[in-house]
Amino acid sequence: MAIKFQYNKTSLNNIQKQLKVRKNALPTLKNKESALRMEVAKAKDKSERLISDLDATQRKYDYLAALWNEFDPGLISITDVDLVTVKVAGVKCPELRDIHYEIHPFNAFVKPAWYIDGVRILKELTKLGIESEVYKEKRRILDYQRKKTTQKVNLYEKVQIPGYEEAIRKIKRFMEDEENLSKASSKIVKQRHEEEEELERLSHDQ
Repeated sequence: MAIKFQYNKTSLNNIQKQLKVRKNALPTLKNKESALRMEVAKAKDKSERLISDLDATQRKYDYLAALWNEFDPGLISITDVDLVTVKVAGVKCPELRDIHYEIHPFNAFVKPAWYIDGVRILKELTKLGIESEVYKEKRRILDYQRKKTTQKVNLYEKVQIPGYEEAIRKIKRFMEDEENLSKASSKIVKQRHEEEEELERLSHDQ
């Protein structure tokens, strides 16, 4: 990325300010990147652990597999999922607060005795499934922000800061050359003026 500048004091001051802003912001951005990287790993671990728990819970109830054919799938349904927004490393993320179920009435004397356990098992399985999805989404959001922060760190560190430093060097070198040239010109003008005065003095003396 080419830094646009002019060879004057105003442009130099502006670029020096821009450089200072980026140098001051860089440590904060690096800390944010590190924190986000850690939170992404934590969300990934939690999601994978919940999926593993879900698989383990399903296997635990394998012995009921034959009985599920007798279970009425319309007996229990999810009516709502309460999600809240929390800030993780400065990023807004979803968090599961509660799951609302609707359990349709059934005659416990007519239906099999294990129906009550079936409702409890379905609640347990759906909670694990939904929570793992929430953590998956949390990880996606955090990883997206982490990538954006990494891009900004790289932009500042590898492009803009070196670019502004190079622009400052160029402007300073140009201004120094201009000043030296001006001094040299003044010296030549002064020397010529002194020579002319000397010639004039000599002509008067003759």
